Amino acid sequence: MKKYVLILSAIILFSCQEKEEKTSQQSNNSENEKIEKFFEKTFKEDVDDSPMMLTRLGKKEKNDQWDDFSNEKYPKDLEKNKIRLTYLKDSIDTSQLSKENQLSYELMKDKLENDIADYKYRFYDYPVNQMHGYQAELPAFLINMHQIDSVEDAKAYISRLNGMKKAFEDISERLKIREKNGILPPKFVFTKVIDDAQNVIKGFPFERGKKESTLWEDFSKKVEDLKLSQEEKKQLKEEAKKALLTHVAPAYKTLIETLQDQNQRATSKAGVWKFPKGDEFYNNSLKRVTTTNLTAEEIHNIGLREVKRIHKEMIAIKDKVGFKGSLEDFFEFMRNDPQFYYDKTEEGKTAYLAEAKKTINTMKGRLGELFHTLPEADIKVKAVEAFREKSAGKAFYQAPALDGSRPGIYYANLYNMKAMPKYQLEALAYHEGIPGHHMQIAIAQELDSIPTFRKFNFYTAYVEGWGLYTEFLPKEIGFYQDPYSDFGRLAMELWRACRLVVDTGIHAKKWSREDGIAYYKSNTPNEESDCIKMVERHVVMPGQATAYKIGMLKILELRGKAKKELKEKFDIRDFHDVILSQGPLPLTYLENEVNSYIKKNK
Repeated sequence: MKKYVLILSAIILFSCQEKEEKTSQQSNNSENEKIEKFFEKTFKEDVDDSPMMLTRLGKKEKNDQWDDFSNEKYPKDLEKNKIRLTYLKDSIDTSQLSKENQLSYELMKDKLENDIADYKYRFYDYPVNQMHGYQAELPAFLINMHQIDSVEDAKAYISRLNGMKKAFEDISERLKIREKNGILPPKFVFTKVIDDAQNVIKGFPFERGKKESTLWEDFSKKVEDLKLSQEEKKQLKEEAKKALLTHVAPAYKTLIETLQDQNQRATSKAGVWKFPKGDEFYNNSLKRVTTTNLTAEEIHNIGLREVKRIHKEMIAIKDKVGFKGSLEDFFEFMRNDPQFYYDKTEEGKTAYLAEAKKTINTMKGRLGELFHTLPEADIKVKAVEAFREKSAGKAFYQAPALDGSRPGIYYANLYNMKAMPKYQLEALAYHEGIPGHHMQIAIAQELDSIPTFRKFNFYTAYVEGWGLYTEFLPKEIGFYQDPYSDFGRLAMELWRACRLVVDTGIHAKKWSREDGIAYYKSNTPNEESDCIKMVERHVVMPGQATAYKIGMLKILELRGKAKKELKEKFDIRDFHDVILSQGPLPLTYLENEVNSYIKKNK
């Protein structure tokens, strides 16, 4: 009898345990489903709140509207972030979450907390600047993002032209409130952005008998490609012409008047130390950009050390090619010898683009040696458009549409061919294209294993650190055979090391614009125009340029650790999967992922 009681007790106990496990599993599933729905809901809300983001994603909803550029948007976003953070903290039992959802939870919570904390700095930027200001971004958006596949798309484009007047009125108000808060760009910025704005309203239909304006040329070409009667095309063009004259021209004139007025009170002071609590703002910027706790002084000193190291490697190449003279003499030779530059002609520009495409295609054929995972999205190489090439950066990347309707684009700025030497072409193509930004961003967008919001997170140290790391990576599989090209790779890395010195110099050590230009000119082989543009970039994007080298050094450090601990088990393709398989991450989180990979495989 006792035996049967024991058996019965065991059966009951097992049944209870099984029931408890099932209940616990159901609870886990419930909490994971809840957080996953929340992730997608918040992403959808943010996308629906941004007609421009919808267009970037290849969607046609709201493609007749612009985003909200008014000052009222800031408190609305703050309130939204507070509500979301409260929900995460009060309504989610993190102990029930899967490892993947736990990471997503932490990333979203961190971002919300940072955005809320940074609300006090909402006016500490320059909405109109020579790097990515609205004066150039809005027309560039229409040209590169707004596809016209139908009459409805064409009419939506016209609606956006009409909407520019309100958009620039709001943007002008943003500028005015910043000035009231002591935030005013230095004088050089006004010269460049006024020129940009004036370029948009030059040519037909703004000026009779002149070359076509940029927006008119874009709209006309897109409409001509539609399968419509000539009468229908003519009608659409007439509507666009009216929109350009009655809304776009006044919009830009309003902006230009605001800028000209503010320019009268602008000074030559470059650093953000001039702002109220500017030092506090800059330290916060460094923290956000690098996703580390490195101080301005520490970053400055890292830069000085890296400059010294790279100079030594450059001297070795100088000696290898048989150049007699100092490193400074070699820099001068590289700046001025015509063998290193394409002609300043259309033929020269075409040749540059063709070589960049060839470089990327060659690299495509070797990716299997470095990666398990490859992007599905294609990439195109394109010159920066004429209306913004004078002030735009040297090169940049535009992500593909999420639905595959638009490829990734590597933009090369060919305004000044002396700023685009042949010996830097290879490294630049790797950084902006493959295996750089295109690999990282396209793969992130194509991941099924992470919530959508994480595909579009942007941690500068991760994204740009990867870009700089991938300039170096091809050397390890035999690229950069030409010593001058390898010198170009080092020149690009040197450029990023100098950024650590100059960015902190300008914003923390009160260097002038001229001090920064002088440092670049004496320590790099780059053309003077390059040096000027870079310093002016530091001025309007405080801290941003420090991310590249800090990110690259962390990736190399983590790779070195993995190699050392895993020894023969280390596979570069596995390591790259770890770096890319979670989408963009703060460097602290990236380190955790690599440590888990090492522990799992050791």
